[in-house]
Amino acid sequence: MSMFLDTAKIEVKAGKGGDGMVAFRREKYVPNGGPWGGDGGKGGSVIFQVEEGLRTLMDFRYNRQFKAKPGEKGMSKGMHGRGAEDLIVLVPQGTTVRDAETGKVLTDLVENGQTFTVARGGRGGRGNIRFATPRNPAPEIAENGEPGEQRELQLELKILADVGLVGFPSVGKSTLLSVVTAAKPKIGAYHFTTIVPNLGMVRTKSGDSFAMADLPGLIEGASQGVGLGTQFLRHIERTRVILHVIDMSASEGRDPYDDYVAINHELETYNLRLMERPQIIVANKMDMPEANEQLKTFKEKLAATYDEFDEQPMIFPISGIAHQGLEALLDATADLLAKTDEFPLYQTTDFQEEDDEAYYGFSEDERPFEITRDDDASWVLSGGKLEKLFAMTNMERDESVLKFARQLRGMGVDEALRSRGAKDGDLVRIGSFEFEFID
Repeated sequence: MSMFLDTAKIEVKAGKGGDGMVAFRREKYVPNGGPWGGDGGKGGSVIFQVEEGLRTLMDFRYNRQFKAKPGEKGMSKGMHGRGAEDLIVLVPQGTTVRDAETGKVLTDLVENGQTFTVARGGRGGRGNIRFATPRNPAPEIAENGEPGEQRELQLELKILADVGLVGFPSVGKSTLLSVVTAAKPKIGAYHFTTIVPNLGMVRTKSGDSFAMADLPGLIEGASQGVGLGTQFLRHIERTRVILHVIDMSASEGRDPYDDYVAINHELETYNLRLMERPQIIVANKMDMPEANEQLKTFKEKLAATYDEFDEQPMIFPISGIAHQGLEALLDATADLLAKTDEFPLYQTTDFQEEDDEAYYGFSEDERPFEITRDDDASWVLSGGKLEKLFAMTNMERDESVLKFARQLRGMGVDEALRSRGAKDGDLVRIGSFEFEFID
């Protein structure tokens, strides 16, 4: 089984805020001694952090659930509960994070040490000190902690490389990578020897350096799911320069120019922006018989597709096995990289905005509740805002229950139920909690 993993689906759950406390001190001439219950602590958040040493998402193969700890409950003497520590999850550079349910891109983590909060911890519930008023100086009301965010995430790794090697299987990409870098890819005289991307650092004699990636061989239909290409085409998206390796000896009976057209078609079909990357054509296996004749024919066919004044891609004849022509190829690649800007995969507007401050009210464009009818004729109340309000209500305290009833009325739940035909004695359900509707 390959130890390279570039996609993973995981669940993250931030910690619940600590419950606020109902407590009273003993003080003469003060009703019930006065409130003394403190607030709960904040729940821990789940934070992704880029770790430079990681190369794959293998750590997420077996560990798919990440839960942060809840905050401590409030205490007497007005003391707050301690907030929980955030859960730091290390991910490799080049990890794209999406919401698995909506498909929305949350962030693209490319810088070493970069962090992003994928699930926010719930705020602590308020203790009864917070609810004291002149009319009610000793309230028996405290909030439960806010539930932490919970979501499913789709992780996708797109390796960071300046240069990507593309081409049909067995054209010599792995051999080229092995002779210009210290990488040790598996090399064999059969198709799909390379089944995972390989990465190596190139240093030219002039002192320039860049990262080069050897991707599994593409075939016709790769962008539609044929062969291995569909699994690894994503890794070329971050590259700035593409080295298009072609078997110029036609040792497998294919026409080199047809190979060139077919691979470009797959790149374009997968992502139109890949064709914006500058390409260098690497005419490999020039030590083989008839390679020079094939190269001449290739250049004629290529020139026929360009106008007289159009700039054609550079062609470098090489032999990876014989180590011929490599220095000129690497120098030209370094020069092209120096004048090629990065291609951002996502615009800032693609990301779901991360609010610096949490807002706990109701937005005008979001309905706070929904009403449905169950099979047993009971009314079912649902909705994120209403369910959060319910979760933060301490149902063991009568004053808290009455406060929750007033909040429902203020949200328009009573009026909405009445307009839908609810009558005295009808059963109303919020999750597993049931109560009777009183008109």
